[in-house]
Amino acid sequence: MLILASGSPRRAEILKMLGYDFTVEVADCDESVGDLTAADAVAVLSRRKAQAVAELHQGEIENGAVILGADTLVTLDGKILGKPSDEAEAADMLRTLSGRTHTVYTGVTVIGTSAQTEVSAAHVTFAELSEADIARYIATGETLDKAGAYGIQGRGAVLAEKIEGDFFNVMGLPARTSFLMLSKFGIYPSI
Repeated sequence: MLILASGSPRRAEILKMLGYDFTVEVADCDESVGDLTAADAVAVLSRRKAQAVAELHQGEIENGAVILGADTLVTLDGKILGKPSDEAEAADMLRTLSGRTHTVYTGVTVIGTSAQTEVSAAHVTFAELSEADIARYIATGETLDKAGAYGIQGRGAVLAEKIEGDFFNVMGLPARTSFLMLSKFGIYPSI
């Protein structure tokens, strides 16, 4: 049994696409990270999320259940770009990303009878964005619930010129990394 410790529809979509059977339980945990680097922060947050759900399912874990937690952050020049609080902040983030390469980090933690955490990184190069491009994208409504103010799986795909690394990492769950980690715990996609 696999439990996804995340309310992210994108993470659930990726797991479904890969063929996993799972349930979803949203983790309730502290998401403050102080001044950690993005890579360290996503590792810590993915562990907290997985651990919060694991604590509710100790009996199931003893019987083979596995918890998967993940967290994603966007960084540029060492600065973390979280979810924008409003459209003005989203526009500022998109202006900052315009014509530049940023890094998307995703931490993945799998907890069963033991625990493992991995961090995956992908580099995304944005096209030069005009003010009209930014305004049109903000009007789609995709910006406010996503780190860095964009979703690569939606209309935000047209903002990127190049992705180096796992595309699904940019969406919020690196496919190959997650598959390898879950395999170590005996969890495989359905056939």
